[in-house]
Amino acid sequence: MAKNKLKPSQRIIVEAIVFLAVLIGCGCVLGWKMGTANMLNTIMNTAHNLLMNTCFYLMGITVLTGALSKLFAEFGVVNLLEKVLRPLMKPLYNLPGVAALGGVMTFLSDNPAIIALSKDKRFASYFKKYQLISLTNFGTAFGMGFIVIITMIGYGHADGAIIGFIGAICGSVISTRLMQRFILKSYPELNEPVSKISPEEVEQEELVAESNESTFMRFLNALLDGGKNGVELGLAIIPGVLIITTMVIMVTFGPDAVTGTYNGGATQGVPILPWLAEKIHWVFEWLFGFNHMELIAFPMTALGSVGAALGLAKTFFENGFFDGNAVAVCTAIGMCWSGFLSTHTAMLDSLGYRKCISKALLAHTIAGLCAGVIAHFVYMAISMIF
Repeated sequence: MAKNKLKPSQRIIVEAIVFLAVLIGCGCVLGWKMGTANMLNTIMNTAHNLLMNTCFYLMGITVLTGALSKLFAEFGVVNLLEKVLRPLMKPLYNLPGVAALGGVMTFLSDNPAIIALSKDKRFASYFKKYQLISLTNFGTAFGMGFIVIITMIGYGHADGAIIGFIGAICGSVISTRLMQRFILKSYPELNEPVSKISPEEVEQEELVAESNESTFMRFLNALLDGGKNGVELGLAIIPGVLIITTMVIMVTFGPDAVTGTYNGGATQGVPILPWLAEKIHWVFEWLFGFNHMELIAFPMTALGSVGAALGLAKTFFENGFFDGNAVAVCTAIGMCWSGFLSTHTAMLDSLGYRKCISKALLAHTIAGLCAGVIAHFVYMAISMIF
């Protein structure tokens, strides 16, 4: 006997009722705890704070890295990296060697730098479509890595930071491979080259077109064209950062740290996620070796912004929460996740593959957790040996 299915009109009504119930329920919970006026002010102030201090910062990164990546492509650095790193990238990530450039650039800057590269015609011509999409996961796993590592070393745990870096690399392999597997399983038609012509032919076409241009003009045009692409990409990531990160902050942080009350300021909220994590604290103790459940706030915050998560590091250090293991785990998870909830959506949308967003988020969630677990057990193993 066939199961009864809702008609389209009925399904729309049910979805509307469920959506309104969830929305009103969440609003009531936050409003009851914070006060309705404070809740609304916090939402607005948090979004404004993210726009001014995060989005424009990321736009500056995309402009600079867009120009730099265009220069790398223009003057042969891309081809050189492809030849040198091909033996390493293919077995680990199933990516052409030139993809390593994206890892380096996101490591030194932030996640969106990988998209500035992937939009370049010559760079993209090395990839198949599913590989190009998986660059979102690959690049994100290294986002702000340099800043994360240097910050952790500054707290006197260089060994933990290095082990965390190793964990993040393992997480990047897991995330990239999982993403490719998910894509090929759901969309086998994406197993074809991005460009119908080879990278060498793309390069030859551009060389012919530019044969009458001087080196200075090629340099100047590459800077301006790359910077223009960076502006467009910077605008594209704003919706994801404002909407998703605000949602994460509202259910992660508590009242004002100084007064202990809600006053409508930015980055306040109701710590629902840490409260839920406390209910299964034994899981985090076994997987990550956390002795203080307050440390869970770091990966929770890193989901939306690793920069904001690093802001917690000083407090953890001053309260004695940070030891070598905690630094290793937080470095691995923070670097691997690096705020992917706030950037993955916009990054895939800018590539034109919004349909793959859920798969990218799932793969990267798993990879970040694996990175933390690997860092914990590697740190424990090394501690036992030495």
